[in-house]
Amino acid sequence: MMTAFFTPIFVMTGKVLHEEHVELLMEEFAFLKKEVVGKDLLKGSLLFTAGPLEEERFGFPAFSGISRLTWLVSLFGELSLISATLEERKEDQHMKMTVCLETENKRPLTWIEEKGPGLKRNRHLSFHFKSGSLENMPNVGVNKNIFLKDQNIFVQKLLGQFSEKELAAEKKRILHCLWLAEEIQKYCYSKKSSEPLGF
Repeated sequence: MMTAFFTPIFVMTGKVLHEEHVELLMEEFAFLKKEVVGKDLLKGSLLFTAGPLEEERFGFPAFSGISRLTWLVSLFGELSLISATLEERKEDQHMKMTVCLETENKRPLTWIEEKGPGLKRNRHLSFHFKSGSLENMPNVGVNKNIFLKDQNIFVQKLLGQFSEKELAAEKKRILHCLWLAEEIQKYCYSKKSSEPLGF
């Protein structure tokens, strides 16, 4: 997966490759950012449900669902992987990935991706702070022109309107999310390979 911070290389060859991050422009994320800022997290969870998704076409769940991981990293900073499991019933087109993460302050975060027939596309969240709790996402309005906003941000980058510090922070976040997704995939596959064979 290529990302926007490779832009200077591709500009030199006459091509520009850009990866959108519209998940950070959604009204839901803007609401969460305001709710979370300055609060001391105790524990949290984020569950995403949707219909079946072919791994062969869309990749391992930690990558196809990386926008949710990006939310968690953007809200709570860099995370450490504690454990991960992947449950699959291919005959039923059902999949559930459960990932246990930890913040730099050793606060637990659980990220779950569950996909299968009859499951509606939805996010269920639960964040507990010392000052109170946030359960589920309220209706915060329609996401308007998020792809246009993302395109405008990209143009601003090309015009040099983002500071080196901002670009470096974005690059660090993207690489961290990609690294975490890869570690989750490795962990799940290692668990599968270590399971005893049934005879």
